[in-house]
Amino acid sequence: MGPHYLSQFFNPKSIAVVGASNREDSVGATAFANLLTAGYQGDLFAINPKHSEVQSKPCFPSLSELYEQQNTKVELVVIATPATTALKLIEECGQLKIPNVIILSAGFESDDQANLRQRLLNTAHKHKIRILGPNCLGIIRPSINMNATFSKNQARAGHLALVSQSGALCTGILDWAETHDIGFSLVASSGDALDLDFGEILDYLATDSKTHSILLYIEGIKDARRFLSGLRKAARMKPVILLKSGRMPEGTQAAISHTGALVGKDDIFNAAIERAGVVRALTINQLFSAAKTLSYDLNIRQKRLAIVTNGGGPGVMATDLAAELGISMPDVSDKTKLALDETLPKHWSHHNPIDILGDANPERYQKAIKVCLEDPEYDAVLVLLTPQAMTNPTEIAKSIVELNDKNNPKHKPILTTWLGHSLVSEAREIFKSAHIPTFSTPEAAVEAFYFIGQYHSNQKLLKQLPEPSELNSIDPHGARLIIHNALKEKRELLNTLETRAVLRAFEIPVTQAIQANNVNEAIVAAESVGFPVAMKVLSDKITHKSDSGGVILNIADSNRLMEAYEQLVESVNQAVPDANVHSVTIEKMMSLEESRELIIGVSRDPVFGPAISFGSGGTSVEVLKDSSTALPPLNQFIAERMISKTKINKLLGAFRGRTAVDRNKLVNILLRISEMVCEIPEIIELDLNPVLANDKVSIAVDARIRIQKTAPGAPAYSHMAIHPFPSYLEKTITTNSGLNVNIRPIKAEDAQMETEFVNSLSEQTKYLRFMQNVQKLSEEMLVKFTQIDYDQEMAFIAYSCDHHRPVEIGVTRYSTNPDGVSCEFALVVRDDFQHQGIGSHLLESLIDHARQKGLKTMNGEVLKQNKGMLSLAKLHGFVIQTCEEDPQIMLVSKSL
Repeated sequence: MGPHYLSQFFNPKSIAVVGASNREDSVGATAFANLLTAGYQGDLFAINPKHSEVQSKPCFPSLSELYEQQNTKVELVVIATPATTALKLIEECGQLKIPNVIILSAGFESDDQANLRQRLLNTAHKHKIRILGPNCLGIIRPSINMNATFSKNQARAGHLALVSQSGALCTGILDWAETHDIGFSLVASSGDALDLDFGEILDYLATDSKTHSILLYIEGIKDARRFLSGLRKAARMKPVILLKSGRMPEGTQAAISHTGALVGKDDIFNAAIERAGVVRALTINQLFSAAKTLSYDLNIRQKRLAIVTNGGGPGVMATDLAAELGISMPDVSDKTKLALDETLPKHWSHHNPIDILGDANPERYQKAIKVCLEDPEYDAVLVLLTPQAMTNPTEIAKSIVELNDKNNPKHKPILTTWLGHSLVSEAREIFKSAHIPTFSTPEAAVEAFYFIGQYHSNQKLLKQLPEPSELNSIDPHGARLIIHNALKEKRELLNTLETRAVLRAFEIPVTQAIQANNVNEAIVAAESVGFPVAMKVLSDKITHKSDSGGVILNIADSNRLMEAYEQLVESVNQAVPDANVHSVTIEKMMSLEESRELIIGVSRDPVFGPAISFGSGGTSVEVLKDSSTALPPLNQFIAERMISKTKINKLLGAFRGRTAVDRNKLVNILLRISEMVCEIPEIIELDLNPVLANDKVSIAVDARIRIQKTAPGAPAYSHMAIHPFPSYLEKTITTNSGLNVNIRPIKAEDAQMETEFVNSLSEQTKYLRFMQNVQKLSEEMLVKFTQIDYDQEMAFIAYSCDHHRPVEIGVTRYSTNPDGVSCEFALVVRDDFQHQGIGSHLLESLIDHARQKGLKTMNGEVLKQNKGMLSLAKLHGFVIQTCEEDPQIMLVSKSL
């Protein structure tokens, strides 16, 4: 509940600029001048051994001499001296206990400087110093008039935070924002991100009261788990809009599967940010358009748009873009047509977009919009106006504001575009004052509508918390044994039989295959399964069997089978001479009536880990390139969304006499695949192609799996960017009084239960837990407490099973500190359930989990008057000491 550990970094009370000078256009001179010009509210010091005065301010030879002469403390040091001086300066900061450093200097990028970078980082960690940069623009915090950058621009105060890897892009956006009257809560350039990166900065911005929305510019990601953790936390609190350039790093090995060829790196990046609840922009204009639009907090849950216009051309332009973006524009219903006929001239368009003709007056606009707002088929109305001879743009704007205030009971959003400049400028100001979104072009308005819909859609994905299957019949252990044996033989491809066995271990339907090592065994196998059959080469060296002549289909009898066997062996051995193949598999030919050919696959991204894809299958996969991608873990909602995003989705329904595919069976395969890649990190590529699906069956006809050794001792799920819900940590206990209590990790859907729990606590218990007077949880606190990142933190709740609905009676939580080896914890039990051993059980669960995560120390702060918590801590081996800064607080610490 205390301030964020980066609060001092972004709100320092004192700054020293090392390298400050009078030399015009130097980095140090510009940074110092910017702080002076901005009117920085704290203490500012210049450090340079060559000067006694810089820009009319006293200058000190070194940080140490500043401390000796001024008897002061510095909270942030800005380094603008050559790279070769950085290590000595960081060591000096450590000796003086200066906690925060920005390194503006470049010169650390080459491979020759790798050792210097590592020594810098090691020294900073030793002294608990946080570093932004090197090779960064710096930070701007307008609320305290701090501009610690070498940018030529200042920034006005506002509620947008901008975090960028590129300093050059920062300066461009700052210049753009200045002309568009846009303000910022924070501007930060991460540069080479030696220490502080997106993840931690986003973690800070998530709870920063001055920041209402966040803009990101990204070129590459170093730590996917940390990045997504910060991104998801921030996006739960406030809108996050992201602009990305460049491509993700290429994998160390080229993809050899259909899935690898089908899924691009950008597809996986999009899948990742969708799961984080973030909106992606493609241009700087879109970045700010999205930020501006999302700040209106418009309630749009679907993408169904009505357009009202006084000119056909702008309406068509808006419709074209809407179609490209997948925005639905339902045609005018019969009921709405009748209502519009009563108010509009005879020659109105009678279709959406609704052209109310060029002579439309305020009354006509108002009535047409009102009818559209009342139509349940539309989620929002976009109003377009071109200033024609009979048009009064200002009066029409006033009429729309009046309508929105008095006759919009469902509060459906109205978006406006008044085309032109001088004739419509007053109308735009009216819309701005009334908080009605207004745009200069139809395309910008349509994009804004798309961003809103995309934001709410991605927010639904963010709140999904997939849990492992409850099927008792799956056998992960058996699958692991098969894979580990293959790895012992130094193989990276499973053969046909191994692949099918692994799939069946997770109840993924796949055709049966029988191994045959010679032609006689092939005949026996074929007679056993029944003709016609398919014969496929059995080899762990051949990925695409058909490319090497290793597949022969529709073998009708034993004579043809003998010919086929010789033909297959000869073709394969010619195509792959070192394969020395004689073994084949025999499979019953699958003939599903009205089936569709699909592909389901897994590829491994070097940044985000496993990604699952679904799309059109068969031999034309790479040509059609029809697929959607999602990061595991999946649940039914995410799986169904994957299917619906593909072009072949329309062919899965009933058409031209064909019955619809049983989608539940496809969803089930996706869920089983998800569980398999979560539980078995050795699987790095998988193809089920084709998967044949009709109204009764969905089954994989061919499959291949590629595997790779994992790092020994790697934590569970460390191969994944999104940590699954840890249901394996659930347990039931019985208290001393005989009460049955469930203990499990907290979920997002526990928000109501958590609210009721805090409300049920006595004022005394609330004060002991929060160390301040808390009447109820704010929305921000509730999100922070219930929507946690299981990789960086953990919260266990205890709830009673003896009520008609679950009732929370206790909660404990820890959050990992930036050092990655220690954590802070808290615990509270409802007053009427105390002294029953519930606190002990909760604390044991928390300690066990922290230990399993590899944490070394658990710390906490307890009020001296909280005798119960201090007794519990002592019982569980915590060392208790009095806090030097505040004797009313006891510090409790346990080595794990």
